[in-house]
This record gives sequence, C-alpha cells and structure tokens, in this order.
Amino acid sequence: MTDATAAADPPAKASGKKKLIPILAAVALAGGGFASTYLGLWSPAAMLAPKREAPAVPATVFVAVPVIELAIPGGSGQSLVLAASIETDSAHKAEVVHLMPRVLDAFNAFLSGIDPAAYDKRGVLEIIRAELVTRSRYVLGNEALKDLLITEFRFK
Repeated sequence: MTDATAAADPPAKASGKKKLIPILAAVALAGGGFASTYLGLWSPAAMLAPKREAPAVPATVFVAVPVIELAIPGGSGQSLVLAASIETDSAHKAEVVHLMPRVLDAFNAFLSGIDPAAYDKRGVLEIIRAELVTRSRYVLGNEALKDLLITEFRFK
C-alpha cells in the first residue's frame, strides 16, 4: 500500500506546472494586446464607436481664367500668353465667376511689372504661379481658392 501512495505523488507535481501554462499564456496575450494598442495598431474604442460617415465635400470645380496676352516691355516685340484655371468647390463657383474681373486685374498688374530679363531665368514659372496664387487669395479669400493651374504659358 505504501508503494501505491508513493506512485501517486509525482503526477501531482506535474499537474502544478500544467496549471501554470494557461496563466502564462493569458499574461502573454494580455501583454501583446496592450503593446499593439499602445503602438497604435488598433484601438478598442474605435471598435466600439458607431460608424460615422465622412462629411460631404463639395465637388471640385475648375473656373477658366480668360487668356491673358501682354506685350513684353523693352521693344523686343515679344508678347506673353498666359491661360489658367482656378480650382474651387461648387459652393464658391459663383463667387469666383463674379470676382473674375478683379482676378484678371491683379494678374495683369503683376505680369506687366515683370522685368523682361526675368523670363529667361530658370524657375520663373514657379515664381509667377506662386505670385498669382497669392494675388488670387487676396481677391477671392482662402476658402474659395484651392489652387491655381497654369494651362498655357508661352512667348509669342
């Protein structure tokens, strides 16, 4: 009988290690979940929050600026031709069309003041575009103007 009771004791020690495995697995999974949430891979709050639809954004509209043709000063007989489009949204299209004479006035005032030697410099188109965007924002405001696209720029 004593032999039978002695043989039953070793399996009791093995079952204690088996009870530790689920606890370690749970701790490891909890640590992995915390780490992935901390690193921003997923968010439990985002999973529980109701789905929201993106706000409706007005459609993008391009308003053509009438072609500007200017004689370059200096007696060279050359002229500058510039065509552009103003990118706006459908909510501000009427405002852009209404203020187009002021936009043309600002463009003509800037373009007529450029030194003729500047047209031969590298990067002049980027500088002109940046200045025209600034003048457009001054006339139209920040909300109405998204961007200015130069569709034609040439010397004649």
